[in-house]
Amino acid sequence: MSDSTLLAAPVASDDSMIEQGEQAGASLSSAAGLGHAELLVRDAVPASLISMRNIWKTYQMGSEQVHALRGVAFDVQKGEYLAIIGPSGSGKSTLMNLIGCLDTPSQGEYWINGKLVSAMEDDELARIRNMEVGFVFQTFNLLARATSLHNVELPLIYAGIGSAERHEKAERALAAVDLADRMTHRPNELSGGQRQRVAIARALVNHPSILLADEPTGALDTKTSHEIMMLFERLHAEGNTIIVVTHEPDIAKRAHRVISIRDGEIDKDERIK
Repeated sequence: MSDSTLLAAPVASDDSMIEQGEQAGASLSSAAGLGHAELLVRDAVPASLISMRNIWKTYQMGSEQVHALRGVAFDVQKGEYLAIIGPSGSGKSTLMNLIGCLDTPSQGEYWINGKLVSAMEDDELARIRNMEVGFVFQTFNLLARATSLHNVELPLIYAGIGSAERHEKAERALAAVDLADRMTHRPNELSGGQRQRVAIARALVNHPSILLADEPTGALDTKTSHEIMMLFERLHAEGNTIIVVTHEPDIAKRAHRVISIRDGEIDKDERIK
């Protein structure tokens, strides 16, 4: 599934997207101390923000089965700053899609906030994505003809929030990422770093349980990448739960905990701060 699936796939144009939306109107230490096999036998409704139990993702390729994930199990507590790292083909992107409810596992249980999302139908998953997960993509995924303010409003439109309230919330979100003076600018009037800040504001505007970032600095230069990672650190200090998926060790080490994926399995799970 591509980065643009969440925002771009359902729509034909910027205007139709807005129109359709308006119409639609365990602590960290105890969890980290458990082995992945031990996690499989913990209580039926986990208390953690995220709980994955024996997660497999299998694809049928002709007569052959390809296991992208093999028995993955881990917890994420509220307020954690986690990086998931692995080389190409390791399964990290598959895992990100599952965490973001963009896909479902072939086997196993996935819980968010006590909800068993691995058993949900598409409509329920869409609601969970909108309310529980804020996405930040490498390629920003901003609507080209919409202002920064309108781009940030989109999750609120789909949540059925009224015009006045969503304007206020979007303005606050943009101010939180230091873009109060760029609210009426369109993406082609912004730098790469500013576009990513708009995307982060959009991800935060619904106050999601999880901020999920897929290679958030992949399209940015070194200086701008540093600025974006400093912003993530500030957002984490303010209490946000952040998961960054990356192949870059320098980006991963900015997190407080790192899960390394290799060949569809967790190779290492370590707290580094």
